[in-house]
Amino acid sequence: MKDEAKDIATQSIEAQAGPERGAATKPPAKKKRARSSKAKGTDANAAVEARIGHSFADPNLLMQAITHVSALKSGRKRGDSYQRLEFLGDHVLGLVVSDMLYRAFPNADEGELSKRLAELVRKESCADVAKSLGLVDDIKLGSVGPSADARLRKSVLGDICEAVIGAIYLDGGHAAAAEFVKRNWTERMHKPRRPLRDPKTVLQEWAQGKGLPTPVYREVERTGPHHDPQFRVAVDLPGLAPAEGVGGSKRAAEKVAASVMIEREGVGGGNDG
Repeated sequence: MKDEAKDIATQSIEAQAGPERGAATKPPAKKKRARSSKAKGTDANAAVEARIGHSFADPNLLMQAITHVSALKSGRKRGDSYQRLEFLGDHVLGLVVSDMLYRAFPNADEGELSKRLAELVRKESCADVAKSLGLVDDIKLGSVGPSADARLRKSVLGDICEAVIGAIYLDGGHAAAAEFVKRNWTERMHKPRRPLRDPKTVLQEWAQGKGLPTPVYREVERTGPHHDPQFRVAVDLPGLAPAEGVGGSKRAAEKVAASVMIEREGVGGGNDG
């Protein structure tokens, strides 16, 4: 009778211990999955941060900066997308680039500085920066279809770049945002993608400022077939050696000649300031 009571007691203890052991094994598996998912998101953030050169104290700002309206769940406000940050980043970019231009081109007047600023902060320039940082694949979109996906990513690239600047500004202050802009815009500032002003106009204004007459352009040579001519044109100013340029039209050749003289004489207002 004692042995039987002992067996019953033993079975009761094992029955109680069994579920506890079973229950103890299941939660770690869930925790492991949760950690894995969180780690994956953290790794993705870290990869973006490494490319843009800023580690966020508030990762939510970065996520908001790269989230398109189409990716928002029902009930969330449009302000949870990149749009508000884009507004802020646009103005931060303008301020930082204006300061950079003011310091880099001490002889440039307000008109030239404004033209340079407009070129550097335009959406296409911002999109170029976003492309160079690989942000196109980081944009979070909703279900828009494969063909619309590529078009949408391309169209919002410039906005996303400005939103990232806004996020950096909120997270790290003006110094962090200025560092990002300088790192990605300094080379562009010194090498604009397109001419800022017509070189003939720049040369004429410079000549007038020196008390010289209007530059004179003369055709030196015309070569090639009638349907595809090449013109060689020289520009003359008193006291200066002529400068020559070649182009498919007289006007194109004149622009090249003016650019050659501008570069040679160190005239401000051209592409290199």
